[in-house]
Amino acid sequence: MTLWFVFALMTVAAIFAVLWPLGRGGRAENQGSEVVVYKDQLAEIERDLAAGLIAAPEAEAARVEISRRLLAAAGSEPVSEPKSNLKWRRAAAVLALVGLPLVAAAIYVPLGSPALRDFPLAQRERGAGSGMAQSLDNLVVQVQQHLEKNPTDGRGWNVLAPVLERLGRFDDAVRAYRNSITYNGESPERRADLGEAISAAASGVVTAEAKTEFERAHALNADDPKANYFLGLAAEQDGHKDDAANIWRALLAKAPADAPWRPLVQSSLARVGGGGTMPTLSDETISASKDMSEGDRGTMIRGMVERLATRLKQNGDDVDGWLRLVRAYLVMGARDKAMGASIDARQAVANDAERLHQLNEGLKNLGLDG
Repeated sequence: MTLWFVFALMTVAAIFAVLWPLGRGGRAENQGSEVVVYKDQLAEIERDLAAGLIAAPEAEAARVEISRRLLAAAGSEPVSEPKSNLKWRRAAAVLALVGLPLVAAAIYVPLGSPALRDFPLAQRERGAGSGMAQSLDNLVVQVQQHLEKNPTDGRGWNVLAPVLERLGRFDDAVRAYRNSITYNGESPERRADLGEAISAAASGVVTAEAKTEFERAHALNADDPKANYFLGLAAEQDGHKDDAANIWRALLAKAPADAPWRPLVQSSLARVGGGGTMPTLSDETISASKDMSEGDRGTMIRGMVERLATRLKQNGDDVDGWLRLVRAYLVMGARDKAMGASIDARQAVANDAERLHQLNEGLKNLGLDG
């Protein structure tokens, strides 16, 4: 309502600006000019007479003459305005009164949004957040249009496939990955990506078709992390948790310390009950040692711990090894030795920020924050 009121005021102001000069009278300016001049001359005579610059007889004669002219000018008829000019001015006034609002309305209604409701700030912020998704959708449309004209452009399919998967269009992503393999050639990464898209389309289930793709990726590269992870997931979903644990353990054994997918594999291993298994020093072995005689138990555990400690002296970058050693000490009840091993471990990886972070997180999970 306020907006319409403002528009009305603006329209009135515009009309007034046009009508003001048109409504002024058309009286002749000469008449007003002569009267003013004669009055000024009379005043000047009085000043000269008072100053002694003119004699009284001369002043009287001049006063009579100027007064006569002043009366003539004041009593003359004003010059009337030509009818043609008056006619055009009236036409312009009518045009301003009627035409301006009509022109403004004719322009605003099709181009403006008079019926648009309020757009609160919160909705604007949400709209700004969705701008990225809209731009991504526009990019997908452009790439798809390009691929319709150039279906053998392998690079285009390679770019389009992961974007479609990110947008949740898994069936389209599967088709794009297949075309990428067709026109770019086979690789373990493309096979694994295709298998992942097929699994995503099946709500996370590693179907037989997806497993086939992961097996093909594994055949091309036995160390491909994505293929190995999903093959372990397939084994878990088939009920073979031991097989899944073995696959994931082998994957972690070869994984770099800073691998971004390492936490995912570790949590998956823990899910199938393999997270606490330590081939070098298992919980079961340590627990069983408590039923042995003191001498036998000490000999067995000492030998295992010494072998692990010796290996860590040779390879201090093995964060998992340090964590196994600390955990073994804790299970045995030797907390002081566990603290000492944690200090040695921190010193060994002090120059590697990523390994140090991983070590600190592991020690924290074991209850050794300090």
